[in-house]
Amino acid sequence: MSLKVLGISTSPRKNGNSSTLLRRALEGAESAGARTEYTNINDYKIGPCIECNACYKTGRCSVKDDYQKLLDKLLNIDRLIFATPIFFMTVCAQAKILIDRGQCLWAQKYVLKKKLFNPERDRRAIVIATGGSKGTKQFDSIRRTMKVYLDCLEMNYVGGLFINKVDNRGDIEKYPSALNEAYRLGSVLAAIDTPLAQKPDDVEMT
Repeated sequence: MSLKVLGISTSPRKNGNSSTLLRRALEGAESAGARTEYTNINDYKIGPCIECNACYKTGRCSVKDDYQKLLDKLLNIDRLIFATPIFFMTVCAQAKILIDRGQCLWAQKYVLKKKLFNPERDRRAIVIATGGSKGTKQFDSIRRTMKVYLDCLEMNYVGGLFINKVDNRGDIEKYPSALNEAYRLGSVLAAIDTPLAQKPDDVEMT
């Protein structure tokens, strides 16, 4: 049975560098036989968490908008590819809103002590991030934030592709090696019955 892979682009810029890499990674997943879907977060109207703590009792978010639609997608996939540009050393605002709305997932797991899936499922994710800074410290907070978010989604973080010194639209096209790595990571992510690696397959290209 083929795996279902969802790619989420959170970039505020249409056809930005992180989105280009995401599409390439999905092509890699398709080459491994997966069913893929590309989703742009800008197609959804999602507001920020209002910290009402209603989810502490229900495990569900009380804010009425498009978040539930996207959450349903996230809960009905086997693999996730999450792509974001780096703003001020962390994920962009669009990505952060989605992550913060995951407070209901955190509440279900750590307050209500309930699992999302019973029995447990083999769910995995990779992260793609691009930034204009010359340094690589910008990647640290991305990994930390995403690992916590993925934990609440009951997904194993299995690797990522992190590219610096790409800022202008289309800059990533100058780095065919990065596009090749995105394809490879996507194909590895979608491989069926592959055991979890002991260490995430993190690729930093500077």
